[in-house]
Amino acid sequence: MKFNLTSIKRLVLLIGVMFFIIPQSLMAQKQKPQNLRTYDNEPYHFGFIIAYNNMSYAFKYIDNYQITPHSASEYPNTADTYFNADATYYATKIESNQIPGFTVGVVGNLRLGKYFDLRLIPSLSFGTRTIAYDFYRTVDNNGVSNKQDMYFSKKKSIFSTFVEFPLHVKYRSKRLNNVAAYVIAGTNFKIDLASQKKSQIEVNDPITGEQHSVIDNIRVKKGDIAAEIGAGFDFYTSYFKFGVEVKMSYGLLNILDSQNLIYDSSIKSLQNRTFQVSLTFE
Repeated sequence: MKFNLTSIKRLVLLIGVMFFIIPQSLMAQKQKPQNLRTYDNEPYHFGFIIAYNNMSYAFKYIDNYQITPHSASEYPNTADTYFNADATYYATKIESNQIPGFTVGVVGNLRLGKYFDLRLIPSLSFGTRTIAYDFYRTVDNNGVSNKQDMYFSKKKSIFSTFVEFPLHVKYRSKRLNNVAAYVIAGTNFKIDLASQKKSQIEVNDPITGEQHSVIDNIRVKKGDIAAEIGAGFDFYTSYFKFGVEVKMSYGLLNILDSQNLIYDSSIKSLQNRTFQVSLTFE
């Protein structure tokens, strides 16, 4: 849940900064004429979006996962330095790290009323989530621990290419000259085209010596539905409307595709989380 707290703080901070800076600019442009005076009266209009995103995961762990033992059969990579057929493994820490990504999309805006719009924004989002693990390995030697006992860490990266269909209701404030504030809320239907990418490796069987494929990563399902909320400002220029927006996306489905491996057997459910800062041009 670390991601949620960090992202919410970031969202609140950005919105606070925006609401501090924008009124200053509004005061400075009090006497300026309005650009695109009839723009918001049009029944529909189009545009495009480019955005910076931070993708991560929210975990629900099994009870007492840090003291739950895992046998060597759950450790898929038998060629790995830390593999020992006689060992018992414990996942002492599992957390998601954020890596910057980007989003591009097309904006379709339908006017619902004076201050309400319905927006569909088909998008393509690229991102990577890294899950950091801390493990403890113990090898039983007639009940006596030995030098093969150790702590070690691993990182597993999950690459994602999302085809997204965010559907938002947008409530816009009354225009003050060439600026208007707004809030959005809605859902996002997502398909991950790269959910299984790079999850398999080739290893040699320690007994037969034959090479075979094994899954050596956490796997996630392709489909997801997210609830989204955000806020921003529209700036009306002489030729187009420019928007700055911050948004949080909360996946509603458990996307864990469990393989009963050491990487996922401590996790009860896994959900997508995305923080996004967008620029829109309409």
